[in-house]
Amino acid sequence: MKSIKSLPVQQSAPEPAIGIRLRLARQNQRLTVEELAEATGVSKGYISRVERDLTMPSIPNLLLLCQALRIDVAEVFATTPVQLMRLADAPTVDLGGTGIEERLVTPVHERRLQILRSTVAPGGHSEAEPYGVDSDLEAVHVISGQFALEVDGTEYVLHAGDTLTFPGQSPHRWHNPADEPAVVLWALAG
Repeated sequence: MKSIKSLPVQQSAPEPAIGIRLRLARQNQRLTVEELAEATGVSKGYISRVERDLTMPSIPNLLLLCQALRIDVAEVFATTPVQLMRLADAPTVDLGGTGIEERLVTPVHERRLQILRSTVAPGGHSEAEPYGVDSDLEAVHVISGQFALEVDGTEYVLHAGDTLTFPGQSPHRWHNPADEPAVVLWALAG
């Protein structure tokens, strides 16, 4: 008699790992487990098990935790897909200025974080008037060359490896003071 082969049963989808998201939200709020437990009436041990994905919270407890952490329940389950953007496929953008080629190297629909890769020719510069952008935070990182950035009236000369971070709404302008191109990453968040 032949033995019966077992059927190749597919595993069900794994439970979402929401504990890490809850822990990060708690840490972003600068709350301890004890403070969160006090705010929700849920025990510290229970919160600890949830944050380590050892326990799936009940819907009422999840609502309590999200309310105390000031996050939407959907954020706990939201996933950001992994997306690869090849430089050759990155769309060009024109934010003004002379002697600059810019490419958006993050997905076009992504609004939480946008990264632009710019190649600025020697002598390339922004418009004469300082400008601000609609972001909470802006960072400029120089990959190669030199890059001068004026923020709120103070000029910073950046070299390869340097990064300058400032509020995006701060009036700023830029130029390449060197005799070689500068390659710069602009990161805009929030």
